[in-house]
Amino acid sequence: MAHGGPHTFRALLRTSHNRGLSQLLGSSRSYSRVIPNVPEFNCRGISSFSHKGQSTFVLTRASASTLQEKKNAEFLIFSNWERFMSTQVKAPPQARQMGAFQVTMLSPGIVYEPYAPREPIPFWKRWFTRSGWRRTKEDIILELKSAYAIAKLRKFGYSKKGFYEEAIKLYKEINFQLAHGDKKSLRKAVTEKMYSTLKTDIKMRESMWSKVHWEMIEPVVKIRTLRARLIGVDRKDVNKVFIQLTLEFITKQKFEAYDSNGNVLAGDKNKEVLVRDIWVFEKSLFHPGSYWRLCGKIVL
Repeated sequence: MAHGGPHTFRALLRTSHNRGLSQLLGSSRSYSRVIPNVPEFNCRGISSFSHKGQSTFVLTRASASTLQEKKNAEFLIFSNWERFMSTQVKAPPQARQMGAFQVTMLSPGIVYEPYAPREPIPFWKRWFTRSGWRRTKEDIILELKSAYAIAKLRKFGYSKKGFYEEAIKLYKEINFQLAHGDKKSLRKAVTEKMYSTLKTDIKMRESMWSKVHWEMIEPVVKIRTLRARLIGVDRKDVNKVFIQLTLEFITKQKFEAYDSNGNVLAGDKNKEVLVRDIWVFEKSLFHPGSYWRLCGKIVL
């Protein structure tokens, strides 16, 4: 970049500011995965679980905007904020065909926006290139959606400490049930779709090993929240939502597998192994007596 003195630098700052603002607030094709009714993004939905967003918000210059227009624009943003922060899913086809019958969805059956680590980018690239501005916009939206989901959950008595204790207990119980093939207990701790997947895992394990010893060494080495998402099931009622929390577990475990004669086939129960798991827990915020269940595992 050629050096043109302070005037050139100020012009560059003005240009980057204007472009950065338009990148942050304008329409974006790269973020079509954002849920419908977004006031500031023209969204298209990418699966049968999404509705086509049609709301767009047009920015106008301050010199051409009246005070009333600004108030109307602000009202549009905040009135659609809750719909922006959650996605919408359709009821299953058989449920939609039931017409007047009331159908209760026990789980959306998907992991919405599965967690994936973001590749770090240099400071100069983030703030002084178009690709960096797009990436910054995406990062901000991801963090805002997680923050909003947690804020919504706190209204229902959520505390990080209490949830982590419950999540660790679930993690230990589900792994124990998998090791011992306890399908009856497992069914209560996971969603319907996840149960179908885990049943297949148990069947495969039983075909290889007759018995398994599994043990988790407490306390856990590390637990943290990677992502939080809301999933709406009723476009007319923003309170009918499921919440999904993605957690990272780093634990020390002991494992040993045996054949029908008690011979060791794999593992060593006297050795501790460091294990990293990423699990997604789900809970309904509108069903009375709902509780946390495992709805997915993420393998990186």
